Amino acid sequence: MNELLIRCRLGDIMKERGLQNKDVVELTGVSRNTITSLAGNATKRIDYDTLGALCRGLNVSPGDLLEYIPANSKSN
Repeated sequence: MNELLIRCRLGDIMKERGLQNKDVVELTGVSRNTITSLAGNATKRIDYDTLGALCRGLNVSPGDLLEYIPANSKSN
């Protein structure tokens, strides 16, 4: 089973707030490459330190950043 069951919503949050990658780097201290990968859902895992930095810098909870997608869901 290779289905993506958890999606990072960083790209959505950035769009909603009008933030660019460089803005998130400044707010969180997370590297630009990591921000780019997470915002584009191009990564399969996230480090707890990175998750914590994003939550603190963006004033969100892990549940705001990560979305569970049931296996039988057809939406992306």
